[in-house]
Amino acid sequence: LSGLDPAQPYFQGTPIEVRLDKSDADFVDIIHTDSAPTIPNLGFGITPAIGHIDFYPNGGKQMPGCGKNPVSQIVDLDGIWEGTRDFVACNHLRSYKYYSDSIIYPDGFIGYPCASYDLFQSGNCFPCSEEGCPNMGHYADKFKDKIKNDFLKLYLNTGEARDFPLWRYKVTVTLSGRSKVKGYVNVALYGSGGNTKQYQITKGTLKPDNTYTAYIDAEANVGKVTKVKFLWNNNWINPTFPKLGAATITVQSGQNG
Repeated sequence: LSGLDPAQPYFQGTPIEVRLDKSDADFVDIIHTDSAPTIPNLGFGITPAIGHIDFYPNGGKQMPGCGKNPVSQIVDLDGIWEGTRDFVACNHLRSYKYYSDSIIYPDGFIGYPCASYDLFQSGNCFPCSEEGCPNMGHYADKFKDKIKNDFLKLYLNTGEARDFPLWRYKVTVTLSGRSKVKGYVNVALYGSGGNTKQYQITKGTLKPDNTYTAYIDAEANVGKVTKVKFLWNNNWINPTFPKLGAATITVQSGQNG
């Protein structure tokens, strides 16, 4: 039984006979997309974990792409009716959009077990353990026999618009060069499964021999990495023409470590 952002008003805090609960089926998975408090935030979705596994994409409260300007949202690609409905209940309705995308992406929407969204964002719950991580949505039940905890809270990030799934990577860059400069470092990944755009690994003072790490949520499952593109920029003309390179770049997949 899959709960797509089960309702908060009149249900949260009620006995399990009244609301959706993991006792309702052999396996209950939940997607929380609008779990901010109803007052004052108008959250429609229930906040507590109530299933065997509970997914909190983007933290479960505010979905990317839902803070758009109302006019651009109402004049939507899918038509004015779809756009108006999305404007009124965009976060709430993301749950079924993620679910329908998950049918097409059996390897997508990987949920990471974590104590909180902040810890997930900072990379504390990366990568998945040996038994793997569940996939939010249609294929969540593949994880049914691996659940050990009473409640399992899972976190992940999604895109702003279709296609929604993102794949998480840890990218570590050690710089080489002669002198420190100010600027930023970008990295793009290329692989057997697809390529990504450039992602910023760090910005500010760039020091040779220093190592910089970032967690990126890429729009492609790169698969086996075949090439990495490294780009740096110091934002303004420097008459000394400083040179900077990457001594090493390490890429770790969250899916299998």
